Amino acid sequence: MEKQANYISRIEINNLWGRYNISWELRPDVNILSGINGVGKTTILNRSVNYLKGLELSGEMKHEMRDGVRVYFDNPEATYIPYDVIRSYDRPLVMGDFTAQMADKNVKSELDWQLYLLQRRYLDYQVNIGNRMIDMLASNDADVRAKAAEISDAKRTFQNMMDELFSYTRKKIDRTRNDIAFYQDDELLLPYKLSSGEKQMLIILLTALVQDHQHCVFFLDEPEASLHIDWQQKLIGMIRRLNHNAQVILTTHSPAVIMEGWLDKVTEVSEIATPVESFREIQS
Repeated sequence: MEKQANYISRIEINNLWGRYNISWELRPDVNILSGINGVGKTTILNRSVNYLKGLELSGEMKHEMRDGVRVYFDNPEATYIPYDVIRSYDRPLVMGDFTAQMADKNVKSELDWQLYLLQRRYLDYQVNIGNRMIDMLASNDADVRAKAAEISDAKRTFQNMMDELFSYTRKKIDRTRNDIAFYQDDELLLPYKLSSGEKQMLIILLTALVQDHQHCVFFLDEPEASLHIDWQQKLIGMIRRLNHNAQVILTTHSPAVIMEGWLDKVTEVSEIATPVESFREIQS
């Protein structure tokens, strides 16, 4: 029987590039991996994600070192944990059968594709919270009925965040639609028309929202790309407001990302890397 973990407790990677062994003890809330270019931040994140993906595809109950990687959960009996991965760099999609068969002709870049997928998750999220609200309103318990409206608090928080972030360009989220769209003055804007930085912020916060407060892991690789410094400073706090149960694991070069109270969550790659014996011998 599958059991869900609440968070990742440790990541181990053996023989990274034939040079280092990695052992990283993680916090259940926020984990920030820092270091100069080329020390392996993105590689550590990617190999951890690939391990979870392999665990998900194999359906195996037993966790073992796989391709030199092992990810430990807070519950040793857990067999999986939901996760999301945000890639910040926007590149054109390669034209071909894949894009030709997609339903939306507006999808032209990798950020657009992420938005397209998130729109569908957003619709499912709204159905789920709507059903929960109906069940609570039908309850015989007056206290339960009174709390029904609180189910949509996170959605309103998300909408307020987007209005505040985009206010400098006079964009406001359309609160009457079931999908995500904006108004700029009187013009309706689909999210594909946003700038790269706006798309990126929308993707990050919308992903946190549709996680629906569940325990999961949120991987972000250098999320500061394309973001204004004010947005970088607010980023982690906004994610935590939308889903305080998400374990955030991110890589960054930006001091701004950690400025609002996250300095004690930073780990340098050098702190978790131990040279393997063969590399130590070469160095000596």
